[in-house]
Order: sequence, then structure tokens, then C-alpha cells
Amino acid sequence: MSTETTARPERVSHALARDVALPGGAGTLALVTIDNGLDHTKPTTLGPLGMAELTATLTAQQARAAAGEIVAVAVTGKPYYLAAGADLTQIGSVPGREGALQLGQNGHRAYELLHTMGVPTFAFVNGVALGGGMELALNCDYRTVASDVRALALPETGLGLVPGWGGAYIVPRLVGVEKALDVILTRPAANKPFAAVEATTLGLMDVVLDPADFLEESIRWAARVVSGEVVVERRELDSAEVWDGVVAAARQRLDAVINRSRPAPYRALDLVAAARTASREEAFAAEDEALADLIMSDEMRASVYAFGLVSGGKKPVGAPDRSLAQPVTRVGIVGAGLMAAQIAMLFAQRLGVPVVMRDLDQERVDKGLAAVRSSVDRLTSTGRMSESAASRLLGSIQGTTDLAEFATCDLVIEAVTEILDLKKRVFAELETVISPTAILATNTSALSVSAMAADLQHPERVVGLHFFNPVAAMPLVEVVQAEHTSLEALATGFAVAAKLRKTAVLVADRPGFVVNRLLVLLLGVIVDAVEKGTPVEVADRALRPLGLPMPPFELFDLVGPAVGLHVLTSLREELGDRFPRSPGLEKLVAEGTTVVLPARAKGLPKPVDPAIQAVFDSSRETTGTPLDQAGVLDSVLTALTVEVGHMLEEGVVATPQQIDLCMILGAGWGFHLGGLTPYLDRTGYSERVLGRRILPDGVANVPAAG
Repeated sequence: MSTETTARPERVSHALARDVALPGGAGTLALVTIDNGLDHTKPTTLGPLGMAELTATLTAQQARAAAGEIVAVAVTGKPYYLAAGADLTQIGSVPGREGALQLGQNGHRAYELLHTMGVPTFAFVNGVALGGGMELALNCDYRTVASDVRALALPETGLGLVPGWGGAYIVPRLVGVEKALDVILTRPAANKPFAAVEATTLGLMDVVLDPADFLEESIRWAARVVSGEVVVERRELDSAEVWDGVVAAARQRLDAVINRSRPAPYRALDLVAAARTASREEAFAAEDEALADLIMSDEMRASVYAFGLVSGGKKPVGAPDRSLAQPVTRVGIVGAGLMAAQIAMLFAQRLGVPVVMRDLDQERVDKGLAAVRSSVDRLTSTGRMSESAASRLLGSIQGTTDLAEFATCDLVIEAVTEILDLKKRVFAELETVISPTAILATNTSALSVSAMAADLQHPERVVGLHFFNPVAAMPLVEVVQAEHTSLEALATGFAVAAKLRKTAVLVADRPGFVVNRLLVLLLGVIVDAVEKGTPVEVADRALRPLGLPMPPFELFDLVGPAVGLHVLTSLREELGDRFPRSPGLEKLVAEGTTVVLPARAKGLPKPVDPAIQAVFDSSRETTGTPLDQAGVLDSVLTALTVEVGHMLEEGVVATPQQIDLCMILGAGWGFHLGGLTPYLDRTGYSERVLGRRILPDGVANVPAAG
């Protein structure tokens, strides 16, 4: 998908054809390269003009195939990209539903040529293949993929669309209906594309090849297919009983998780449900109709804004010039707990530098190293990491109890318990052993970085790097600028985040920064409703219309009640009674409760344990009016609006868009909502609570309330 959200002249992706002689005298292959003529920083996308050129090029190859001039056709891309999907910048200028319908039909017309070519067709997937780019590959008869490709996906349902160029029909036939729904519904919701090996194991791709000579090896493999030396087996279609059962279960999960809060997943599920008995022509016509409806929706416009934020987030707002960044050749981590082990593994894997974890005793160090080994074992057992890479990674991570091991580190990150005095002691000890140029970082989730650094001789070397759990999966890092943080330390933080393949957002040193300040407030309002008599089950379900990744009490389980209470209490002390006190949560923590929800059926929300309700009932100190779900949701959104206003006044971030980016990447705020601030604008909360819209007019391309 494109990175911009407003219409601009189309960057035409050309379809350039050349002939290649297949090895072994197998004949001539027509190789079509999709290339927008720009460097690798400008993804190849598929707009109307590019699609028309692709249609013309493939039509010409079909005529040549009929004439016996070629024995196969292959499609590949410029370096690093097959195609990153449809050009979303053009969707804003689609002239009504008929124009949207034509957009779908044009894509199907082009791709159907790959199915009816008359000779075998191949996709040589050399790079990113998302959405329409992935469907370009799926419409071919065979697919090779380079082993270093990490972004293969059909993300449409996460963007308010459906796979509209064949995906809903083809994928269930390739991988089975159950796995197809993972590709079409589950992965987009988690923003989790497939890597090459995963996609091949699943059945989306046919063979993984080395990237060093990928094109040559793909041509050799194609020659073996054409000659009959290689035969690719395809699975049988799932039975009607299996198909219908899987679809029914998926519909139940959608009802439970998103509760009809957005149409795209349901439309996609309907397409998959019908795909078993529909003809190819009927299925594609249904995709066209669904695409036409969804392109005209508010959900789609909101999704375009959100996607643009995430794509543009690779260029952080307010980051210092990268030339100021210090080189990082060795990293130290204070602590060897779960978070520290995750950070250690991430740095070793993506920076490719030695990492040393230090803790107070050998037992804790050993547990940290064991956690790293366990994570590496999971990667190797699923084929996501080779044995040699695993050995190198494990060899680069060491454990120690000796503080002096940090003397040669360029960057040291503390990841100890969230207690300010403890973190201050850690920094004071580190300053006695680290080099004069070393950068100190804290992974604090809510505490003041300025306070941590206040007593140091060189507070300017301290920067906040707030990673989110699980570290490898969560794409956001909040880079915290403390009172004395130097430009060099700040630039180093951003440079490291980029090398870790994270999106970094510059935040001021204010309590909770962005994500935890808003997320903990949300949880606090939910709990406060329970304290005032609202049943736990009612409060827990109140946010279902937002389609968030998990309900509030399940989030409490994820972070742990004790951690949730600690952060809520800290923010209340710093920011006042907008962050409510919770006697019930205090009692749960005092009783040692670590899990508030029992086990659940796969894919369904967890029911709240009745014992939790009893705790809140018995600890209630005040009486209030119980709220229904709509009342709880209104309370939450009102509180979030108030807090966003305060955060912008305080300068926590430079723009409202940065709040949206943090909430999308750090809290799972759905693309379909368009970010938090346009949602508050669109639903009228901004004007009702703040007396104004939050975003400048036209920024998110979403209508005002009413």
C-alpha cells in the first residue's frame, strides 16, 4: 500500500517485458518486471495507469503464447519489491461507487490473464508482496520466493477492505479454508505478515530460493517445471462440512471480538464462505461488489489515514540529524528478567553486536540466558531461523554479575523493576564504570527519566527507550527526551530504533508518555465503573464497538494486575484524580491474584471469573449509578478526549498525529478507526469536550460528527 493519504499524480509502475532463454532448451520465457522507476525507498504500487499497462503487456504475451513464441510467462519486481499493493493515494479520488467497482474489475481483468495465459505462469517474488501485490503472485500458476523476504500478506481487512483481486477465492484453494482465514482475517488484525519460509510452509509460495542469485535460480526452477521435471502438487478442496464448520466458527469469533464494529472482516468472511461453490467468475464479481462498497466507507478513509501514519512513521518527527548518533558496537543490559532477555535478543539479532546482560546473582543471570535460548529454540523449530544463525545469536549474548563488563559498552539499557530509587542507584553505579562517550538508556514505562538522571555527573547522556511487550513483535519505541538529554544521546536512540526495525516516536518526559498514559486511563475508567456498581462483565464488554485487540480485563491479565495498579497509582500521584483509585484492584493485588480471567476457547474473549466480581463487590467504598455498556464507553471516550487535550497542551508530542501513531502501534488501536484523534473528531467528542476538533481540517479525510 502507498505511504501517502491524499491524492497525487500516480507513480506509474511499468510492466517491462523481455525474453529469457530457459536452460536445457526448454524454450523462451517472457519475464515481466514491475518497476516504478524509483529507488528502493519508494515502494512499487499498482494504480489505474500501471494496471492498464500491465494488462496491455500481459495481453501481448498471451498472443505470443498462442503463436508458440513463448512457453512460459513470469512476473517479478524491482529490488526489494514485487508490489506493495494498490495505490491508496488514488482511492480518495475514485469517482463514486461505479469508479470503485471499475477499480476492482480492472485488477481482475489484468490478473485473469495470468490464469488464462495458455502457458505456465510464474511469480518470482523477490521482495515485498502485500495486498494486490500478493494477489498478483497468487493468480500465477507457480511462485518462487527469496528467503530474505519478510513481508508477504493480504492486509486488506485491517485497512477496511477485502482481498479484492482474487485472494478470497484463491487462498482457500491453496492452503485450505482454516489457514486461509488466518491469512485473510487473523494476520491483518495483528499486523503480522509472513516471512518467506512461513509462507512456503503454509502453501502460499512453492519454493524458497537464495536471494544472492534468486532470479537465475527462479528461471532454472521454472525450466524444470515447464519440462515436467518438477511437479507441484495442489491440495484437494476442503469438504463442504469442513468449509462450513470453519466459516461458522470464524463468524462466531468475529461476533465475539469485533461485534460488527466494522464491516470489512465480515465481507471477507462472506466471500470465503461462498468461494467453495462459486465459479471463478462469480467469486471475482462478488469481490468487485464488496470492494466497491467498502472503498466508499468511512472505515476506508480512516484506514488510509492510519496506514499513512504508520508508513510515514519511518521518518520520525523531531529526530535529530542522524550524523549526531554515536556508533554502537557493544550493548549492555542491566537486569536479566523477561523484558531484559527480550531486549537482549532483539539487539543481538538486529544490530548484530555483542550483548551482555548483568544481574545481581548467577541464578538470575542463568534464567535470563535460558529465556533467550528458549526463544531461539522456538525460532529454529518453526524454521524461522537456521541452526547456524541460532548459534551465532546465542554466542553473541553473554551473562554476568560483574558491573565492570559494561566498561566497553557504547550503550547500556536498564531494564530493572519500575522503582525510581532503584533505577537511580543503577545509573549511579553505571556512571562509575562506563566510558565517557557511552549512552545510558532506560526502558521505563512511566517513570520520569529526568528524575532518574538528576543526580548524575552527566545527565545529558541519558535517554528513554520504552519498548513494549512482547519486544520482538511490538513495532513501537517511545524515545523519551529528558530535561538534559543531549542531541547526541537522542540521535543515538533514534538510530538504534531504526536498526531494530522499530518505529520511533519522540515523546516528552511526562508521566506515562503516550501509550501508557492513555491505556492506563482507559483501564482506570473501566475499573472505576465497576467500583461504582457496574457489573464486571458489562464494563469488560463496553469497548467492543471499538474492535480493540482485547477487552480491558484481558489486558489486565497481559500486563499483570500488580503492574496495572502500580502504573495507575503512579499516574494518579503525578496527574491527579483523572486517574481513579481502585480499592477492588488494590485488594486483588494484595491477595496475590495474578490472573483475573479463566481459560478461554481459542479465538474467543475470556469470560470474567465470578470471583473477581465478588472482590469488587466486597471492597466497594462508595456507591454510584451502575452504567450500561454505552455509558461505560461514553465515560472512556470522554476521559480520553480530556487527556489528549492535556497532552497536547503539555507538548508530550509535537502533533496529534503522533498520538495516533503511538496508539496504533503501541496499543493496537485499529486502522479502521483511523487513529484515536480522528475518531474523537468524527464521533463529536472533540467538539463536545474540548470545544474544537483536534486534527486540522482535511488531515485525516474523515467527516465531522453528524
